[in-house]
Amino acid sequence: MDWKIFFTIFASVFLAELGDKTQLATMLFAADKAVSKYTVFIAASAALIVATAIGVLAGSLLSQYINPKYLHYIAGIGFIIIGVVTLVKA
Repeated sequence: MDWKIFFTIFASVFLAELGDKTQLATMLFAADKAVSKYTVFIAASAALIVATAIGVLAGSLLSQYINPKYLHYIAGIGFIIIGVVTLVKA
């Protein structure tokens, strides 16, 4: 395993996920006294694992048909569009 890549991906995803809707929803579920905190943790973790697996599979499939350089451009443009839309709606 390439630890440099591991920690780069970990840091990027960790920072991107802090304070997002997923974390806020998980906090709301955990705030419910009738719900087991272990259940919230396991369910939220499983959901993130499945979502990440879908992302990895989609990226693997797309990279077979589209040059990864272009995928980076597409992802960058997508993030810019999301940022602009978010700023306009704010």
